Amino acid sequence: MSAPAPHTRRIGLVGPVHPWRGGLAQYLQLLGETLQSRAEVSCVTFTRQYPDFLFPGTSQFDADAPKPRFPTAALLDSIGPLSWRATAAHLERFAPGAVILKWWMPFFAPSFASAVGPLRKRGTRVILVCDNLVPHEPRFFDPAFSAWMMRNSDGYLVMSDSVERDLDILKPGAPRRRVAHPFYAQFDQGRHTRESARAALGLEGDVALFFGYVRHYKGLDTLLTAWKRVRAERPGATLVVAGEFYEKPEAYEALAREAGGVRLLNRYIADDEVEALFRACDVTVLPYRSGTQSGVTHVAYALGSPVIATNVGGITETVHDGETGLTCAPEDPEALARTIVRFFAEGMREQMAAPIAALRAAHSWDTLADATLDLIDELKPGRGWS
Repeated sequence: MSAPAPHTRRIGLVGPVHPWRGGLAQYLQLLGETLQSRAEVSCVTFTRQYPDFLFPGTSQFDADAPKPRFPTAALLDSIGPLSWRATAAHLERFAPGAVILKWWMPFFAPSFASAVGPLRKRGTRVILVCDNLVPHEPRFFDPAFSAWMMRNSDGYLVMSDSVERDLDILKPGAPRRRVAHPFYAQFDQGRHTRESARAALGLEGDVALFFGYVRHYKGLDTLLTAWKRVRAERPGATLVVAGEFYEKPEAYEALAREAGGVRLLNRYIADDEVEALFRACDVTVLPYRSGTQSGVTHVAYALGSPVIATNVGGITETVHDGETGLTCAPEDPEALARTIVRFFAEGMREQMAAPIAALRAAHSWDTLADATLDLIDELKPGRGWS
């Protein structure tokens, strides 16, 4: 860890942090806390992130999650233009050398671009942490909104080949740093061994985990269809599906009943439940139809779980086939079933433990923070940076 900063560098953050829930908020918060030893950090978060018609879940909040260790002001309403001005004014008083935004959906372009655009005219540089540059579920306004945000940003942090290729299409030659997505090691609290986690959850035998909210592009239906074939060869196997359904669950429930051996936890999984789920499973399965990258992989590795993933986008870039997990074709229940059965039959969990542990150094928050500062240095802010 670097020595404490002399506060000659100022970094603003814009996006979800506590009490907003989920991986996006955890990422921005952990990045901000890591940057604190290198710069002065201040954040603006949302008063409203999604309007109800864009959020199919039950709640957008997790009040029990840890609070940020840096100053945070809840000012930004994604559909409230007056709040965009208030955010810009608040950030202007801080006069940061750079503002970092988590970017995952073109819907946020009007609020984000309006909040940071005025600062760029005064020497602040704007950096996007690019989860997705091309959305999983496109809407008609996406190209125009994405172009709007590209015009109002200067540098980019990308974490997969597929996102970097999209960046080269949208903004060829743009300054960027390619960094490995850090592991979500905050979930590793040492509260569970494999045995205690299984006892607490009532699990035994072969166990696979699907984790995270359920949408069509994540391919849970493919996994449930495959699971019937898995059970034919591994009758005692259990699939745990842990995450809130953002679609009507009835079709998935029917597939689960037909397959057998499926436990559905249709709800948001609180932070203090995550460790037990990943410790108890043998393997985490990502049967995605499409995707650029997934934070689920990095939760799984942080807690020692190998990953089986489909070959789509950047999902498998950190799944080293035969070493930290296995890969197979998307939307192919037969191929997915064969891959899962092979994993169980060959007892791969233990042999993958050492390669997974070896990934930790490259996938660290310090590595990400150092790359961020290096990119800001390249962009040469006109203020707040010396």
